[in-house]
Amino acid sequence: MPLGVDDVGEVRVTAPARLHLGFLDMNGGLGRRFGSLGLTLDGMATTVRVRPSDRLRAAGPSAERALKAARAVCDRFRWPANAELTVEEAIPEHVGLGSGTQMGLAVGTALAQLHGRPLPVRKLAAELERGARSGIGIGAFENGGVILDGGRGTGDEPPPIVARLPFPESWRVLLILHRDGQGLHGTAEVQAFKALPPFPAERAGHLCRLMVMAALPALIDGDADRFGRAVGELQRTVGDHFAPVQGGRFTSPAVADALAWLEAEGIPGVGQSSWGPTGFAIVGDARRAEALLAEARRRWAGSPLEFHLFRGRNDGATLESALHRATLRAS
Repeated sequence: MPLGVDDVGEVRVTAPARLHLGFLDMNGGLGRRFGSLGLTLDGMATTVRVRPSDRLRAAGPSAERALKAARAVCDRFRWPANAELTVEEAIPEHVGLGSGTQMGLAVGTALAQLHGRPLPVRKLAAELERGARSGIGIGAFENGGVILDGGRGTGDEPPPIVARLPFPESWRVLLILHRDGQGLHGTAEVQAFKALPPFPAERAGHLCRLMVMAALPALIDGDADRFGRAVGELQRTVGDHFAPVQGGRFTSPAVADALAWLEAEGIPGVGQSSWGPTGFAIVGDARRAEALLAEARRRWAGSPLEFHLFRGRNDGATLESALHRATLRAS
């Protein structure tokens, strides 16, 4: 018999942020379109605490988004709308860090556990219509690490994860946030995809080869420069394709300036996550990354840019409840 909400008591789910490093195949001539390379971040997440209540309500940052996800889950699975959601922390919205998918999966997973009806992550994602183009947010929630998905097919299933590798412990991600900036989302995003020209099959083929034959082997070998060069080329190719609808290779001119400086400093793995405006640089040495962070903060003091340093996260979301005192890996 399924457990009831009174048996579980309270559930807490933490879902990590992710970087979208670029699409591989926007041509789709082989039957699957998009395909993505992504990276899970450690230290930035959405955390949602859910407990029984007499009605459905939410509080905290991004509370309206959490409430919308909760209503969708309860309606879809016909669960009683009797939970109180507290968003303890939230990934910034519409800046390229996967906030929507992680909020939806965190809320859905917590409610499923609260009602004693755990769901596979991919089923939950499909019901919430997450993973329409990229599967890396789902992969980040499931297992973390560096994720390569196989693109969207003709069905309704989210893109499959075809490779997942750990991010090296000694590497760092220098993140560049543009305060109050946002990338394309919602209707504007849909219209942007419609306005883009066809993506050449030859270019898509090269990007797929670049990821499988250069980026992933370099990751296994711990070669940050070679991995960074592959990511940098992916970013330039995809960024130039999106330039007509986002105003340039990168959404934010200020972030673009910071990325150009990092490239001049010898860091090849720079780019923009999803529609931005968030930028990133992959640095293969922790001490070098700390020095770049300090210099970047000095150079852009008083600007709208914020600089932060993160490790990669090689685990997925975590779930805690009264019945599970240890932190569990979401699956």
